[in-house]
Amino acid sequence: MKRAPGRGWPSTVVGIALLALMLFPVYWMVNASLQPAGNTLQRTWFPSHPDLSGYVTALRDQGRNLVTSLVVALGSVVLSLGLAAPAAYALTQFRLRGADLVLFGILITQMAPGIAVANALYGAYNDLGLLNSYLGLILADSTAGVPFAIIIMRASMRSIPGEIIEAARVDGAGRLRVFRSVVLPVSANALITAAVFTFLFTWSDFLFALTLTTTESVRPVTLGIYQYIGAHTNQWNAITATAVMASVPAAVMLVVAQRYVTDGATDGAAK
Repeated sequence: MKRAPGRGWPSTVVGIALLALMLFPVYWMVNASLQPAGNTLQRTWFPSHPDLSGYVTALRDQGRNLVTSLVVALGSVVLSLGLAAPAAYALTQFRLRGADLVLFGILITQMAPGIAVANALYGAYNDLGLLNSYLGLILADSTAGVPFAIIIMRASMRSIPGEIIEAARVDGAGRLRVFRSVVLPVSANALITAAVFTFLFTWSDFLFALTLTTTESVRPVTLGIYQYIGAHTNQWNAITATAVMASVPAAVMLVVAQRYVTDGATDGAAK
C-alpha cells in the first residue's frame, strides 16, 4: 500500500513538540545545576559560564546517600531475583496444587497500599532491630520487586518449549541442573527486565526510606534530597546537581538494557 505523501510530517512535528515538553524539566534541572548558588528562577536559559560548584557541594553532602541507594538497589535486585526465579520455575514446571491461588495472592500483594506495608514493617523492624539498616531497606524494597519478577519470569518460562527441558532430563540433568543450565539462560531477557524494574523501584523509593530510617547512618538519596531542600533552599544548584546525579544510574541502565527490557516484556505473550 502506498503511503500518503507528507502524512508523516505533522506526526513528526507533534512528536518533537511533545518530547521537548516532557524533557524540558530535565533540561532545566541540568541548567540549574550548572549555575551559581542562588534562586534558579532568575537564571539564564543557557549556562554560558558553567559552574560546577553545585556538583562539588552535592558530592560532599550527598555522596554517602548515593552509595546507600546503590547498595540497597543492588541488594534488592539480587534478593528479588534469587527468590523470584526459583518460584517462577516451580509455578511453571511443577504441577502444584493451588498454583493459581498463589498467583492470585501475588497479584493481590501488588495492590496493597505502600503506606500500610511500611507501617507494618516499622513495627516488625522495631522489634527485630532492623531500623536504620541496609538489610531492612533491602527486605522492604524487595516486597515490590519479588512479586513483579515472579510475574515477568513466569510468563517467559511458560514460553520455553517442553522438548528442551525433556531433552535435558533425558541426558541425565536433574531439575536443579535444568533450571540452572537451560531455563535461566533461555529466560535471560526476562531476568534482565525484572532486574531493571526492581532496581528502578528501589532507586526511586521514598516511602520505605522515610518510614524505616531515622538517622543519617543509612539514608537513600531520595530522602537525602527531600531533607536537603529544607536545609539548603539557597543552594538550588547543589539540589539540582544531586537530582542529576541520582538520575544518571537509572537513565544509563534503561538505555543499556532497552532491548532486553522490550524482549523480556513480550516473552510469553504469544503463548
